[in-house]
Parts: sequence; C-alpha cells; structure tokens
Amino acid sequence: MDVVVLGYRSCIGSAFLGAYDMLTMSLRMLTRPGRPPPFEVVTASFSGEAFVDGNGRRLDVDRGLESIKSCDAVIVPAYICDGTDRLDQSSEIGAVAAWLRRQHALGAAICGSCNGVFILGEAGLLDRRRCTTTWWRHDDLKSNYPRAQVAWGASLIEDGRVVTAGGPLSWIDLSLHVIRTLCGGEAAKKAADFTVVETTPSNQTVYVPPGHLAASNQFLLEAEHAVRQAGHSPITARQLALALKSSERTLHRRLKEISGETPKGFIDRVRFETTRTLLETTKHSIKELAQTSGYADATSFRRAFQRYSGMTPGAYRTWARSRRGAE
Repeated sequence: MDVVVLGYRSCIGSAFLGAYDMLTMSLRMLTRPGRPPPFEVVTASFSGEAFVDGNGRRLDVDRGLESIKSCDAVIVPAYICDGTDRLDQSSEIGAVAAWLRRQHALGAAICGSCNGVFILGEAGLLDRRRCTTTWWRHDDLKSNYPRAQVAWGASLIEDGRVVTAGGPLSWIDLSLHVIRTLCGGEAAKKAADFTVVETTPSNQTVYVPPGHLAASNQFLLEAEHAVRQAGHSPITARQLALALKSSERTLHRRLKEISGETPKGFIDRVRFETTRTLLETTKHSIKELAQTSGYADATSFRRAFQRYSGMTPGAYRTWARSRRGAE
C-alpha cells in the first residue's frame, strides 16, 4: 500500500513536509519488528523533479506522477494564494487533476487540505459530493464548483473516497484519516497519541471573524450567515429579509435567481446542512439539536431532516461515524 504526498508549485511547503513527516513518524511506531510496514509514504510531483513552494523554497520529491500507476491514498496540500486567491490554471495543474481522477477511479482515497480542495474540484471529484474547505474559501468553492455539496464549517468530510478538510493545518486531520482508513481506528489513535494530536471532531465556526462577511458583499453568503446566527430561534422569510435589509419580494427574487429556492426552502436547507455537520462532529442528542436548530420539537426536526437526507438523524449519525471508522 502506498500513500502519495503531492507537491506542486506554490503549495505550502510546511503542509507538504508536515504530512510526510507525520505519516513516516507514525509508520515507524506502527511497524512491528520482523514485519513489513503497513504502508509506504512517497512524495511526488508531476514531473518527478524538485518544485518551488509558495515561499520560494526548492523541495525534492521521490517520484513523478506518471511512474505511480496506482496507490491507496493521495494527500493534496494547500497552496499559498496570490492577491486574487485563484488556483493557478497551468497545464501542470490540469495534468495533476487528470492523474487524481484516474487514481480515484482505480480505488484510491483522494484527500484535499484547505484550498488544495480546489484541485479536487478541477478533477471533477467534488461533483455531487459533500465537501468542505477553509471557511474563507467556502463561498468561492460553491461558486467555482456549483455541483459540489459544500458544507459550512466542517473540519473533515469523506464522501465516496473523496476526503476534504478545513484550514492550512488540516493535513494533520487528513494524515490521521489515511492511517485510520488503511490500518484501523486503534492505529490512528496510537498515531495521534504518539504525535500529540487532538482527535476530537470540531468545526471552523469559532474562527470566522465578523469582518469576513462585511467584506464579502455576497447576498447568498450573508443570507446563510443570517440563518445560522438565528440559532435556536425560528426565522421567517420576513425576518430574513429584514436581516438582509431587503424586502420579502426582493429576497424571494434573488434567492430564486441564485439558488433556485424559495426563502422557506433556503432556510430549511441551511439549517439542515448545519445540523448535519453537528451530527457528524458533536455528541449532542437529537432533542438538543432540534432545539438549537430552530425547530419546534424533535419530531418536526426528524421529519425535516429525513426529507433532505432520506434517513433519520440517528441513522445518519451512525452511518457517518461508520464511514469515518470511528465506530
């Protein structure tokens, strides 16, 4: 079994080296005397030659992508943005995206950290899949890849062997996820203990500064924020319009244009996405989640959740945990 840590021009060097170091350190601890290692870690670039990271450092790699016919997992680190925050649309990125798409088709888990998730988007791997990224690129990811089901604030999401995670240091979560996938939950716990890493699921909401939304000027993002800020309090279309300094008529028209939803449908969906993340990342009871999500009671919460997900909240939590290998 091979785990590939991908390096490319302008990627964050500490994320590239950090993932490699964490995996190799954990591997030494997990390998038993007289037995082969449970997996091998390989660094790679598109050409197999050294690459220059986002801070101008030249970093060597083990292999080129074309020499790697198959692998079990790939970790794609984040990149350092320029003033536009845009992904470099070079021929190299296009070729890397094609290679990632091929590896996924062959059975590999493709893991993207922070804005490295955009490369997974270029590979078409986010289409119709639930995914996440760092909070400050959330709206960009939704805009660039409208077929993706982008979740706000989640720390890590796995959907069909496509694994996405939040901020620039999320390569730590991805590394542990790869170990859990390849070697089991106990091995991941030992690796986390060995490297002194916190494994309690969390979300990114607490890190979002208020000024982010003020500078965004994106109607849909502000509308989502207003619904989330309402918390346990019910919110109507009229109240949402007031929060956005808009009329109900304008709210209805703009939501229809942007998302194709009515105000009520939009509010229900945002609350569903929020509670879905909480089901995955907290131990709150269904009753507690119903209260904090603005539903009148647990019954109406279960009914609304099942309408969007096709399963009850309890069944979804069990399913999500089984996919992470947590239980």
